[in-house]
Amino acid sequence: MISPAQPPELTLPAIKLIATQYSEHLSAKPVQELFGRTDGKAVGTYIEADFNRYIAKDFIHTPGNAATGIDFPDLGVDLKVTSVHQPQSSSPFRDAAQKVYGLGYHLLVFVYEKIDDLMLSAARLTIQHTVFIDCNMTGDYQTTIGIQRILEQQGNVDDIDAFLQERNLPLDEIGSRALAKRIVDDPPAIGCLTISNALQWRLQYGRAITTATEGQSEGVRDLNV
Repeated sequence: MISPAQPPELTLPAIKLIATQYSEHLSAKPVQELFGRTDGKAVGTYIEADFNRYIAKDFIHTPGNAATGIDFPDLGVDLKVTSVHQPQSSSPFRDAAQKVYGLGYHLLVFVYEKIDDLMLSAARLTIQHTVFIDCNMTGDYQTTIGIQRILEQQGNVDDIDAFLQERNLPLDEIGSRALAKRIVDDPPAIGCLTISNALQWRLQYGRAITTATEGQSEGVRDLNV
């Protein structure tokens, strides 16, 4: 008796392709359990679980958990689901350097629009954008562009340190100085997110969506385009 073929392991190129296919799949089907729901968290929970089921049909995949902190730890990818009307989400805070050098993992962002279909008593979830953001691009735009301008004008550690303090990064004086020295030795890439200081980072995706849809960077792509 021939054993059924083992499903392949999930890879980074595969998850990008699957995300595109899933966007079309989800956009085409009515979702009765979300009819009348206005809670964005409920929508996000549904899409995350449904996407994992969609992947598991064809690939070996172990979803992440609270211990790993991200949804696809083997690929270094975290999944985010957000409404097109207010594209933002939260992300765990590790250290202040994330605002400069990025979160340390890629982001896969489903940007949806929800409309209730009264005839079917079901929700329609249209994925407007499926944005993949390379980990190197997940820093804060205003912080990283400011750093670049200072370095272009021959700024030194003192200038960078003063800038970091003006930006109110969650650092003490010793930490700020150490990060400033690191920046001078290893300048960061320009990020595409807006990251607000909080107990958790608050990520806003407006610039990332524009960058992705206009094809301005290889590191930020709208997989639906």
